[in-house]
Amino acid sequence: MALLIFIFGLAVGSFLNVVIARLHSHESFLKGRSHCPHCRGQLAWHDNIPLLSFALLGGKCRRCQKRISWQYPAVELATGVLFVLTYVHNLPDLILNIRDWFFIAVLLIIFVYDLRWYLILDSITIPAIIIAFIGNLFLSASWRVDFLNLALAVVIGGGFFLLQFLVSRGKWIGGGDIRLGALMGALLGFPQVAVALALAYVSGAIVGIGLVAAGRKQFSARVPFGTFLSAGTIIALLYGEVILRWYLGIIGY
Repeated sequence: MALLIFIFGLAVGSFLNVVIARLHSHESFLKGRSHCPHCRGQLAWHDNIPLLSFALLGGKCRRCQKRISWQYPAVELATGVLFVLTYVHNLPDLILNIRDWFFIAVLLIIFVYDLRWYLILDSITIPAIIIAFIGNLFLSASWRVDFLNLALAVVIGGGFFLLQFLVSRGKWIGGGDIRLGALMGALLGFPQVAVALALAYVSGAIVGIGLVAAGRKQFSARVPFGTFLSAGTIIALLYGEVILRWYLGIIGY
């Protein structure tokens, strides 16, 4: 079953690559054949097999011989692995697995898009907030309690960045971070949203300091923080409770 889910995840990852590329080029990802981003030549089915085609083609387009971005196999592999980890975490709850696979797919789109183009799209975050909020309520054991929990998490996630936006007059973060913070709350609830925020800031600081120390970036350089927020949310989605218990145990709570 894990192998089948991994293959399914690879296929979903291949589709996510199409979504990411066509969101940027303003093309529809619901119709039209896959094509090379360089020569625009249509890809044959055997050149579009997740991971395998990239390896067999040596990472180059069959027609124009230009390099295929490593984003494509990386997203496919990441999706496959994360889908398996989700399955292991939620076993044997199919509905919960489907919910979390959808959440992970959305977060991977945000992760890659912000990493490449420093932009968090409202066309992704706003529908995802609505779907996540309603979906989590649909699966809740206590509608009223979970509604209040999710609402609090959305206010914490979105309000955390809204406050920074107001204090800095938009210099520290953009409006996309506010919507992403609200999405994190709708996905995770409280207190997992706090775990995700902490993971994002710690990992962002470590990576940022490492890049500055290596001479790859300056302190004033832009940082695709949505990438770290997405990664932190995925980790909190799967292991937030474990991390929270570990932390509370350390501080003796």
